[in-house]
Amino acid sequence: MSTHLTALAFDYGTKKIGVAVGQSITQTASPLAVLAARDGVPDWDTIEKLVKEWQPGAFVVGMPFNMDGSENKMTVRAQKFLQRLGGRFNIACYSIDERLSSREAKDIRRSMAEAHGKSYNERDAIDSIAAQLILENWFASTALS
Repeated sequence: MSTHLTALAFDYGTKKIGVAVGQSITQTASPLAVLAARDGVPDWDTIEKLVKEWQPGAFVVGMPFNMDGSENKMTVRAQKFLQRLGGRFNIACYSIDERLSSREAKDIRRSMAEAHGKSYNERDAIDSIAAQLILENWFASTALS
């Protein structure tokens, strides 16, 4: 029996938070938006609108560990954000190591710009593509089906 799960993923940052949506059947995700944050605090009303629109069964937040796997200040802040998401919306929350997701997102954005001959809003594209990668990696690492 396969489980169909829609999830929202977040690439947490203190100024911007990338968001993506995906579903478990195809294990794919799409970039949605980049939310402004004030010292790591998002506009919760905007997140609530995304929750109402997409009705996710799970949230996934990328955890920015150091390259040696240790925690840093941003890891702790991302964990607090994850806890607040769960507490506010009562939706299952998961985390996944996001090391190198922003670097991979930059490469993808660069390829998109070259393929389409357009210039993209580089930072926004990177944040939301990083959230997409976080979610796709999470789907690949969990046994939902």
